[in-house]
Amino acid sequence: MISRMHWILPAFLAVAVSLGLSAKPGPAESATSNADTAVFSGGCFWGVDAVFKHVKGVTKVVSGYAGGAADTAQYEIVSTGKTGHAESVQVTYDPSKVSYDDLLKVFFFVAHDPTELNRQGPDTGTQYRSSIWYENEAQKKMADDYIAQLDQQHAFPEPIVTKVVPLTGFYPAEAYHQNYLELHTDQPYIVFNDLPKLTHLQKDFPGLYQP
Repeated sequence: MISRMHWILPAFLAVAVSLGLSAKPGPAESATSNADTAVFSGGCFWGVDAVFKHVKGVTKVVSGYAGGAADTAQYEIVSTGKTGHAESVQVTYDPSKVSYDDLLKVFFFVAHDPTELNRQGPDTGTQYRSSIWYENEAQKKMADDYIAQLDQQHAFPEPIVTKVVPLTGFYPAEAYHQNYLELHTDQPYIVFNDLPKLTHLQKDFPGLYQP
C-alpha cells in the first residue's frame, strides 16, 4: 500500500510556495445561521475531505484536528500519535438538502472503513482512528442509533470500532492540507487510496452525489 508520508514535504513546499499559504492553523470557522456542522475522523483527512465535498447539500469542508489541545494542533506534532488528536473534517451543510443521517451513511460506507482500529489503509496510529464528534445530544443519539442499526444488520464483516465522542474543539489544519485531493489528483497516494472513494460515491449513492 502507498503511504502518504512520502508525499507530505514536497506537497507542502509546492503548494505553500506557489500559493503563498501559511502553514499555521487558524481558529475554526463557525457555521452560518442557515447551516449545521458535523465533525468526523476517518483516517487521512485528504480523502474524507474530498468525499464530503461531493455530497449534495454540503457547502464547505475543512480538514483539521479534533480530540486534543489547541497548542498541539499541528501536523508535525499530531503525527506522533501522542497529542490525542485525530485527523478530522468539519462538514458544513444545509440540513434542508442533506440530513445528518445521510452524512453518517457516507461516512460509514464511502469515506472510510469503520472496522479498522487506529488506522486506515496504509496509515497507522491513533491520529487515524474512526470517530464521530458530536456537537449536541441530537447528533449523539443519531450516531449511536445508526451504529446500533449497522451492528444489528451485520453491515460489515468485522465489528465497528467507531467511537462517538463529544467535540471539545476543532482546529483547522495547515493550508497545504486543505482541498488536497483537488490539487493533487495524479499523486499516487491519492490515485490509489482516495479517488476510488469518489467513484464509489457517484456509482452507489447517485442521489447524494454532486460534481
